[in-house]
Amino acid sequence: MQENRIILLNKPAGISSNSAVNKVKHLLCAKKAGHLGTLDVLGEGLLPITINKATKLFDYFLQKDKTYITVFKFGQTSPTLDMEGPLSEEDKNLDLQSADIEKVLGKFIGVQNQMPPIYSAKKINGKKAYALAREGVDVKLKPKQIEIYKFKLLRKIAKNTFEFEIDCSSGTFIRSLCRDLAQELSTYGVMQRIIRTRCGKFELNNAYTFKDIEDGNFTLINPDVLFDEPRFDLEERQFEKVQNGGNIQIPEGQFKIYYKNQFIGLGQSENQKFKMLVRLL
Repeated sequence: MQENRIILLNKPAGISSNSAVNKVKHLLCAKKAGHLGTLDVLGEGLLPITINKATKLFDYFLQKDKTYITVFKFGQTSPTLDMEGPLSEEDKNLDLQSADIEKVLGKFIGVQNQMPPIYSAKKINGKKAYALAREGVDVKLKPKQIEIYKFKLLRKIAKNTFEFEIDCSSGTFIRSLCRDLAQELSTYGVMQRIIRTRCGKFELNNAYTFKDIEDGNFTLINPDVLFDEPRFDLEERQFEKVQNGGNIQIPEGQFKIYYKNQFIGLGQSENQKFKMLVRLL
């Protein structure tokens, strides 16, 4: 298979995003594969995977908003803020109710500075923060501006354990949100589960399991769906010039570029000069 396409994977918990990508690459006999936004090893759900030259589209997908279903437990925590790290002793006296949480959720809506977890892939002098933390280094991270669009309490699952739905900007750490919500409730918390249900315009209900892919029950997505720019079809003469690095005259602006009805990338014409911003051929 030599197509430049995207496939939506429903990633199970317990496998890294890179391992999931490599498995899909093998199953599809692709030359190259990548993902459009990592999920933690314990994370589940939507992982868009790019195939062959569609891997060049990563930078154009970085800022897409996301939706998660997550479970927070309060009165207990871990160094990693999830179930991967050793859990602290549980606060047996804590008994939070849904009403307690509803009172403070509104404080987290909007633009804010969020401190990433120490155990994260954030880099410090070229080295990942979690690697430094595991070496016992005192990790100093800087807060990052994120935005929470929706923070909805879905249900109480058990004592001090609640399920939420969160719409947020790219770069938001849900584990950090658990930590910060717990602090607002004068306690501490741990993220028990996280499922990504949306990534940009992609939805989990359109994703496939590894078994689906193994059985051939899947559909590949043309990467042109990532872009909202108008379409421009090259004539043969124009296509040859573009392939050879020459200039062509087309209207000003950015366009999804096609040749013989095939999407070949994103192009821009400015001051009568044309260039391909992303080239898939």
